[in-house]
Amino acid sequence: MKVSSVTLRRRLFTALLLAGAAFAALLFRLGYVQLWIGEELSAKAEESWRREVPFAAKRGEILDRNGIRLAYNISSPSVMAIPVQIKEPERTARELASVLGMTEDKLYKLLTKKESIVRLNPEGRNITPEKAEQVRKLALPGIVVAEDSKRYYPFGSLAAHVLGFAGVDKGLAGVEAKYDSLLKGINGSVSYLADAAGRQMPGSNDTYRAPRDGLNLQLTIDKQIQAVMERELDAAMSRFKADHMIAIAMDPDNGEILGMASRPTYEPDKFREVPAEVYNRNLPIWMTYEPGSTFKIITLSAALEEGKVDLKNERFFDPGAIEVGGARLRCWKKGGHGSQTFLQVVENSCNPGFVTLGQRLGKEKLFDYIKNFGFGAKTGIDMAGEATGILFKLNRVGPVELATTAFGQGVSVTPIQQITAVSAAINGGTLYKPYVAKAWIHPETGETVSEIEPEAVRQVISPETSKQVREALESVVAKGTGRNAFIDGYRVGGKTGTAQKVVNGRYSPNEHIVSFIGFAPADDPEIIVYVAVDNPQGIQFGGVVAAPIVRNILEDALDILDVPPRSNQLPRAYKYGETPIVTVPNLVGKTVSDIYEDMNMNFNLSSAGTGSTVIRQAPAAGTRVERGSTIRIYLGSDADLPGDVEKHDHGS
Repeated sequence: MKVSSVTLRRRLFTALLLAGAAFAALLFRLGYVQLWIGEELSAKAEESWRREVPFAAKRGEILDRNGIRLAYNISSPSVMAIPVQIKEPERTARELASVLGMTEDKLYKLLTKKESIVRLNPEGRNITPEKAEQVRKLALPGIVVAEDSKRYYPFGSLAAHVLGFAGVDKGLAGVEAKYDSLLKGINGSVSYLADAAGRQMPGSNDTYRAPRDGLNLQLTIDKQIQAVMERELDAAMSRFKADHMIAIAMDPDNGEILGMASRPTYEPDKFREVPAEVYNRNLPIWMTYEPGSTFKIITLSAALEEGKVDLKNERFFDPGAIEVGGARLRCWKKGGHGSQTFLQVVENSCNPGFVTLGQRLGKEKLFDYIKNFGFGAKTGIDMAGEATGILFKLNRVGPVELATTAFGQGVSVTPIQQITAVSAAINGGTLYKPYVAKAWIHPETGETVSEIEPEAVRQVISPETSKQVREALESVVAKGTGRNAFIDGYRVGGKTGTAQKVVNGRYSPNEHIVSFIGFAPADDPEIIVYVAVDNPQGIQFGGVVAAPIVRNILEDALDILDVPPRSNQLPRAYKYGETPIVTVPNLVGKTVSDIYEDMNMNFNLSSAGTGSTVIRQAPAAGTRVERGSTIRIYLGSDADLPGDVEKHDHGS
């Protein structure tokens, strides 16, 4: 078929138009690429050519409340290889082997891997600065020394369960894990341009992106109080051979944890050397058990708040046991305490007396207070692994369950619940949420980025009731079962606890958890300490085992906190065979004959020097010592007396 010239011209014109349109589209596309998205495409291309050598950010330090470093980083370089840049892998392996302490074969396999960057682990990780400098001096192509860091815990096992530990790139336990995102920072890098084979492009420059270091974490923990606490736990573990021990110190006015420890323990950087349950279980917040008589503080607080008892003017007769719902509930003292005031019920930790208080309250009211004090729920402390504890369901509480709960049996609590609840009972009645993170600090400027404020949960009892609770618990330490926690010169309150352990669903007659919770000063508490000892060998009473531990911790802690002594201390009641504490009199200026007339055999005397007048003495006047202690006196004449001492006329 013959095509006309007109048709041919139309076809050529159409083709010309299409070609022109295509050319115009191509020009538009080229202009769009060059002018509009050129920079974006160049950046993407450069990104595809870029290789990065990571530079780890420094993990934030962990400090105690006074700024003492409890965990920080030390320089720890690491060696990496970029296989495509290594020209002679055999020679490179040979020269590196002696420096890193690796075999040539192992190094050769790592250096020839089909990867962009290979870490020469484990020998090449966390090496010494000296080794790092040796590697740099070799100047081997494709071998890079990256600045890395290693976590360091300068005080060994101190506060191990609070601090936890960190792995290669994240926290694995304790506050290291809880606050990992803020501690770890953001990694940096050194990057370079490489061709498709991974070789560095000639003339290209390295790009350094600085890491952003993590924030420093300041804890509520006081390193000195923590050290005292752990010293006492170690001594007690050696003496009593217990299964476990826990101790917590808290500021009762705001919920700040001043110290927290348990035994057995571990060193954070050697956690692999102990069983997993040792470092995974922070016993002060994980362990649950029946608290025993320390729980009576809750029953006492509820009874006082509800006006169900008059401690000083109301009496109770304890025959040694009480019948409830067909069950005979015994007092710890065989034969009972007889007739006593309810204050003496508290001092003597008398079970039948507390059963009576529980009955007066009734199950609904008592369990309302128990829950309001925080039992049966997590405290919300900012640490992982907290347990809840167990309470009877109200519809399953009969007369016996009510009675046993009133003196701390049949209810399961955690140590952190116990100390938090008792803090509320003595601080004026406010339940606070416990916490260990106090503030976040910028690592370079030292400025506080944010500060954690105390969190009041609820008001549980009135300040007036709280004052009565403090006074009653001070009486327990001065006159009752807690006398082994008495500290001369300070007002100390507290309560003992001895609870049978449940073994295979039954109460064990031979295994107990003994405890003591103590606070000081009793008129204005600044610290509260709770110690629980799981199955100590030998005597198993809280007043004998745990109270002296708390006393020792409190005694040193009060000094650390610069808490002044009290002048209006409730005097201690002494039993037969115990040595009273007495005040050293002022003997300076007196004659020897005067002294022997006035001493009343409270002290022994040892003299030095010649003369008839005491010109100096040791210990000084006002010092508190055990009766029968020796006072050393230094003799001279009236002329030798200090100028502010009155000179007496002793006759001719």
